[in-house]
Amino acid sequence: MQAGRSARSTQAKEKYMATIDIHNLSGEKVGTFDLADEIFGAVNEDLLWEAVKHYRAGQRAGTHKTKARWEVSGSGKKLWKQKGTGRARIGSIRSPLWRHGYTVHGPVPRSYDYAFPRKKLLGALRSALAAKFADGKLIVVNAFDLKEPKTKEFQKALDALKVDKTVLVVEAAKHENRNLELSARNIDGLELVRGNEVHPYHLLKYDRVIFSHPAIEKLQISLKDSVSKRQRKAGSGEDEAAKKPVKERRRRQRNEKAAEVA
Repeated sequence: MQAGRSARSTQAKEKYMATIDIHNLSGEKVGTFDLADEIFGAVNEDLLWEAVKHYRAGQRAGTHKTKARWEVSGSGKKLWKQKGTGRARIGSIRSPLWRHGYTVHGPVPRSYDYAFPRKKLLGALRSALAAKFADGKLIVVNAFDLKEPKTKEFQKALDALKVDKTVLVVEAAKHENRNLELSARNIDGLELVRGNEVHPYHLLKYDRVIFSHPAIEKLQISLKDSVSKRQRKAGSGEDEAAKKPVKERRRRQRNEKAAEVA
């Protein structure tokens, strides 16, 4: 009975598994790629906000600074005697109460970066990919095969893929593609990153994302391994009805024990 339910749930999962078309640089469909439900499923907007906030905090220069007392120019001599003049007491011309004095508790150079759990970062990356796929702005190409480093030719490929705004191009981490780097560096609104450098901020910043097939395949395997057991069970579509008799049996046993005690 249980084996029959597992087989049916597996068949249903395979039946409704999401797929995405794979194109070549001419815009022609050359195949499909199966997307894991654990990755391209629900979108956690709160987690995306946290990941973007952490990324932007790390990008801050933190070079702001005001002059301390010892850095302000001016004599250290006491301007007038402490008593007898009728004026307020003053010890230095560099006092923060005076014009051109130093700043009390002013900002100093520091880093705004802070620790961010890796599990939350990977969860935000899964949500960002799911959001791009849901919006229909995720593109997969079989490979960035450019015969020569020409920006004009690569721009034609982007036009064939219907890219009319900003775009993020993701290549496999260990795939050295010098022609792609030279062809893409002069296109306005385009950023080229490696598959192991993709951040949720990049996916949300650009209108469209173009993955090479090896890059998204490797990224999907990495993200799938990071999914917790609870999320896997939730995404596997297990039949809740199968768990019900066990819960009812345990509840009945507790009631019977309570009756015996009474």
